[in-house]
Amino acid sequence: MPFRSLPPSVRRAPSILLPPTSVFRSPIMAAGNQRVSPKIQLDKDLKHLENYPVPLSPPLPLISKDIELSRAMSASSKSSLFSLRRSDVLLEDEWLIALNKPQGVYCETILASVPSLVNGSAPELGEVGIHSKKMEFHLANRLDRDTSGVILITKSHKVAAKLVKAFTDHKVRKTYIARCVGQAPRWKKITIRSGHGRSKFGAWRVYATKDVGRALPGGSSIRNMETVFEVLSIKGDQCNNELSEMDIVVEEKSLIELLGNKVEVLVRAYPRSGRTHQIRLHCQYLGIPIRGDVKYEGVYEWNGSVYDGHQLHAESLSFEHPVTGSPIVVNAPLPLWATQGL
Repeated sequence: MPFRSLPPSVRRAPSILLPPTSVFRSPIMAAGNQRVSPKIQLDKDLKHLENYPVPLSPPLPLISKDIELSRAMSASSKSSLFSLRRSDVLLEDEWLIALNKPQGVYCETILASVPSLVNGSAPELGEVGIHSKKMEFHLANRLDRDTSGVILITKSHKVAAKLVKAFTDHKVRKTYIARCVGQAPRWKKITIRSGHGRSKFGAWRVYATKDVGRALPGGSSIRNMETVFEVLSIKGDQCNNELSEMDIVVEEKSLIELLGNKVEVLVRAYPRSGRTHQIRLHCQYLGIPIRGDVKYEGVYEWNGSVYDGHQLHAESLSFEHPVTGSPIVVNAPLPLWATQGL
């Protein structure tokens, strides 16, 4: 049957039945009705932030942004050409390998270089090199880009899980060497306890111990942080044994001024917790920021020299072997700046 259109009197658009009380608003209209003035929104944001703990260490210096970017680009370029050497190996067996990480190289670069190192060492290690492609390499610990020293890599998932648990349970003992520039300490040995967490801007900061457990912006919470420091030398001279031992429980901002009469201080650190940037943050709080650590108020230029990274070295790791149970101590040779400080 041929199609015949309906007469004009019959053709009409379909109707939409709405209850008498229904009112239609477009998304644009709705958004306009919910718009809040900038001042009201700012007041709401400030009131919301009042519920969060206040960090006790200062925000990152403005100069650190450009310097950190430059250092990151330099490290990326260096990492693209980096390869491990046999001389970098501090300890190795069929389950793990300990390496001396250089400054200015990312941990991931070290990890990526391990298979080539192990393959190339087949004549020395027999079958280990032949089967290295079947190994599952994992970073057991991490160091900051500019921190040198002991880095531990496991060769299987099972061993990795055991070592990660050992680190988490604080059963791995660590020592670090740091060369600092700041106020001459009036202590020989000090234990500092504080809170640790990310501020609203994403930077790691020191918090009061009373705030441990409280929530922070972004959903994280403040965790405890504890480090023991021992002064090795001040201005290149051996530390005075008459200096006292101190304990600090952080509850307020540091009262130590970083102005005038700065001196070089070499310290050994014993972290009792494993928080990100822990030693760097605690050095800053104690008024002896690490030399070259611009992120945490360390000097960028000192005595005519410019530093391309902070001077922090992971000196040793002590732990129980995850397979044999034997006590293991791994020491990394000190860098030149550390031996000069001694």
